[in-house]
Amino acid sequence: MEKKFDINEEGYSIRCKLFVRDSDKTTRTFENVAIITHGFGSHKDTAGTANFGEHLVAKYKGYAAIAFDWPCHGEDARKKLSVTECLTYLRLVTAYARQELQAKHVYNYSTSFGAYLTLRYIREQENPFTKIALRSPAVTMLDSMCNHISEADRSKLAKGKEIQVGFERKMKLDQSFLDDLAAFDVMEQEYFDFADAMRIIHGTKDEMIPFAKSQEFAENNVIEFVPVEGANHPFQNQNHMALAISQIVDFFKCDKEE
Repeated sequence: MEKKFDINEEGYSIRCKLFVRDSDKTTRTFENVAIITHGFGSHKDTAGTANFGEHLVAKYKGYAAIAFDWPCHGEDARKKLSVTECLTYLRLVTAYARQELQAKHVYNYSTSFGAYLTLRYIREQENPFTKIALRSPAVTMLDSMCNHISEADRSKLAKGKEIQVGFERKMKLDQSFLDDLAAFDVMEQEYFDFADAMRIIHGTKDEMIPFAKSQEFAENNVIEFVPVEGANHPFQNQNHMALAISQIVDFFKCDKEE
């Protein structure tokens, strides 16, 4: 079962979607909750997110999953993108899982830009996650953004102006956003303390984030790395996506689950 709801805290309204078993639709607390974050320009209502959420709660009793829209994405009301606000959203959704749903174990499944934000969050703020699975993580987020900004827009940024970016939905950003990305280079960070509870899945044909960079990041931090032959950045091939979902659902099995 899917249910949309909002988290209204600290002046924000975070648009969320909850996945639970049909038999748990009246249940208010869950021992295990997985938070699902999407990539840049995407949203919480993708088929891949739904497949993962439905698969997870169907396989394990006592699990729920929460997907949400990053600021300026999907149904979110904000217009200008900020890394700080993105990190605030992740903090508030995590707090909801722990406090309102009373989760003892919170898992994190993040893709691309969402993975960058998760990696940044656990280094700069805290690591509340029992396990973290990253698909196509944007370990070269700044380079990826700059590669998709035209010369005309670069000129506007240099003059202190805002530009419009995005795919289905456009959002505003300025030079401060890129400066913020530059201030936190994932490739220069260490994640040894988190590595045992992390898994990275990356397609060999990723056209947005180089496969070799993701593999290098995983090897440098001794993180389990799962290559998916032929998969592109969004894992558009259904078989590739099914493989990734299966890998992550198995990884999120609670150690105490029988």
